[in-house]
Amino acid sequence: MGRHSDHLVEGTDPRIHVAVHEPASPSTLRPILLLHGFASSAKLNWEDSGWVRALTDAGRKVVTLDLPGHGASAAPEEMDAYSPSRIRADMLQILLDEHVRPLADGRPETGVDIIGYSLGSRLAWEFGATQPELVHRMVLGGPGSGDPLAAFDLAAAQRFLADGTPIADESTANLLRMAQLVPTNDVFALLTMVEAIKREPFVPADAVPHMPLLLVAGEEDERARTLPDLAGLSGNAEVLWLPGRTHSNAVTARAFKNAAIEFLAA
Repeated sequence: MGRHSDHLVEGTDPRIHVAVHEPASPSTLRPILLLHGFASSAKLNWEDSGWVRALTDAGRKVVTLDLPGHGASAAPEEMDAYSPSRIRADMLQILLDEHVRPLADGRPETGVDIIGYSLGSRLAWEFGATQPELVHRMVLGGPGSGDPLAAFDLAAAQRFLADGTPIADESTANLLRMAQLVPTNDVFALLTMVEAIKREPFVPADAVPHMPLLLVAGEEDERARTLPDLAGLSGNAEVLWLPGRTHSNAVTARAFKNAAIEFLAA
């Protein structure tokens, strides 16, 4: 069951949809926060692909959220609700609402582990860097040192939606097509998110998380070609390449789930 986060962090309440999935048996292990990718949702990214069940079967409490304009979350008109910095502030409030407390030695119930995919990995990278007292370990799927949304041709996408003018940039066309494939997506809200992200470029070297990381991507994922750059910045990262997998289907790989569960159990 889910609920809307009802705490006002700043400005307009984005009404982020949060769901908590309890493990099959009582557990004293720290929870895991799951962050989905652009134009996806917690259901598509994590529930339908078997992640939530695999993690709860492994004895972990799982917290999922839908980013603003995605899934069951609201689609605010205010651009600030979609900015990465605002989303990270909302993430912090959500974890506090779930009684996540700072890490303490010998206390396996303290802190939180995070698994992100694509845009979720970018948000996790920055959150881990700014909240080291809370984050124990992170698994980042489909990550890179760049941000495909930063190069998104917003004007071309808007023209296409208005009158069907073809989009010349292949990456922009593919991202917009992906956004339109999900019936529940508010495409105009997603374009607002793109604009907000463009205003806060991803510069991973500016804030580097130093907790243990597992970086995972498909060998055919062109967006993750710069994954080794992130590993180099961290100095505390393991890397897993998934044979034959792309950015679209790496998240469904059983090898990904197994590696994440093993890594987060350490």
